[in-house]
Amino acid sequence: MSNPVAPAEHLGDEDYPNRAYAWYVVGVLLLVYILAYVDRQVLGVLVEPIKRDLAISDTQMSLLLGFAFAMFYTIVGLPMGRLADRSNRRNLVLVGLGVWSFATAMCGFARSYTQLFLARMGVGLGEACLNPAVVPMLSDYFPRRTLGKAMGVYMLGVSIGGGLAHSVGGAYLPTLTAAEPVMLPVVGAILPWQALLLMLGVTGFLMLALLLTVREPKRHGQVRRDEKGRIVNLPVREVGAHLMRHRMAYLAIGWPLVASALMTFGVGYWVPAFFQRSFGLGTAEAGSYLATYGVVSMIVGAIGVVGGGFLVDALGARFLDGHLRTLMIGILLLAPGYAIFAIMPTPALAIAVLVPAGIGGGILQATGVTTLMAVVPTQMRSQIAALYFFIVNLIGAALGPTFIALLTDELFGDESMLRFSITIVAAAVGLSAIVALLAGRHAYRAMLSGKAE
Repeated sequence: MSNPVAPAEHLGDEDYPNRAYAWYVVGVLLLVYILAYVDRQVLGVLVEPIKRDLAISDTQMSLLLGFAFAMFYTIVGLPMGRLADRSNRRNLVLVGLGVWSFATAMCGFARSYTQLFLARMGVGLGEACLNPAVVPMLSDYFPRRTLGKAMGVYMLGVSIGGGLAHSVGGAYLPTLTAAEPVMLPVVGAILPWQALLLMLGVTGFLMLALLLTVREPKRHGQVRRDEKGRIVNLPVREVGAHLMRHRMAYLAIGWPLVASALMTFGVGYWVPAFFQRSFGLGTAEAGSYLATYGVVSMIVGAIGVVGGGFLVDALGARFLDGHLRTLMIGILLLAPGYAIFAIMPTPALAIAVLVPAGIGGGILQATGVTTLMAVVPTQMRSQIAALYFFIVNLIGAALGPTFIALLTDELFGDESMLRFSITIVAAAVGLSAIVALLAGRHAYRAMLSGKAE
């Protein structure tokens, strides 16, 4: 039988780990997150050579980009959240990094669509351990008033990782799309795109040593323990009842982030193919524009993430619903940019329109998890964070790329019409996010003020 402890009193900075070490931990976890996003996004750069070598359609490719990755990522994320609520979260990240690095390397050895699909599922399985453990762990490294900045820096991994995948992939696009194999020591003859995936997997194993320098922090807030002092999980029904009681508030937080994921993953995975299909460019020229886009997205994404971290802390201190106001700013920048860039007449204009979209996406990445952690009870943090990533990735990562591919393959029946598929999806989900924010704003304010029933 478990016994609740009394709620923790207000915690001063002295109750948290040393500030310098806490920021060191953020830096290490940022590097891990960058690698995770490179491993996740790089397949988008490799769409054309993979389609050629495995003889598959856009829809089949979209399943590799989204569904194969998100299948285990979403399913395993929920039990990982429960495990993280009562176990060593650093060790959970360590295991996850090892699993997804091995799976990424196996992607490099894949010789068929089925083999690549299964290896891609392994990448999702490993990455499912990351955020359900890291997000609540950072909440125990930093007090709420500075958590937004720390979370913003960690979330730089999204823009930097995605930007690196596009910029490096674009710069070497002619090499990566070549049909002639290259020779690697020990491995032997392997196609260029397979060699890239193999090298990324090896990089992950090298990063395991760095992660060992991170310590598990003491948990803050109200924590339920058993008679031996061990942390216990709250029953799933208790977590579910909490979510249902505050469903409009969680809708206001969650759906804009789902919409962001639909655009980031759904649209983002197809950006490399967009540049190759939409302007009649050769491989080298398309690669040059893609590399430019990668660099631009890293810069503006970093501006959005870091700025979003400071913005959410500032607006959160001034307004009761400051977190939601920050989400709204992000959506109003992201959605129009993603909806319009694909119908621009030149690649340079398309990149220019993606600048505000990148800033908005960065704001949402920095703000979303902080907004969630501001209202989630301490002992539900990992479970609700896991559920959040489950929904975001199920709809955003698993279905986003396929929505666009199905429009291209089934509605238009023409690969060159990819740009219009992108515009339709981005416009529809952006509008739905604004509606959700407005509908749940009152419930979120009531939850923060303690007036929610």
